[in-house]
Amino acid sequence: MENYDTVVAAINGLKAKGYTKDLNIVFDKLSCPDGNIFLNPDEFEIMEMYRFEGETNPDDEDVVYAVQSKDGKTKGVITSAFGLYADSISAEMIKKLSMNIQ
Repeated sequence: MENYDTVVAAINGLKAKGYTKDLNIVFDKLSCPDGNIFLNPDEFEIMEMYRFEGETNPDDEDVVYAVQSKDGKTKGVITSAFGLYADSISAEMIKKLSMNIQ
């Protein structure tokens, strides 16, 4: 796994590895705005995860996930601020994302 200094570097590095879809968390699934793609937590795996902590500003904290659908057809990136869990997302999605944060 690579070491990236910034969120942008991580996103660009993952896109170079084929994680080209921009994915969003929509309560209980991932969606892709540029296509009719919806993935439930049991339909994808988190392949890589990078955590960035703001040194001087807590608003700079972020997590970047490389995600692949279990059928291998969709590879994309999710970026999620640490405050994500304050948003309305399902317990199953929280569990899926949290299992990779160390």
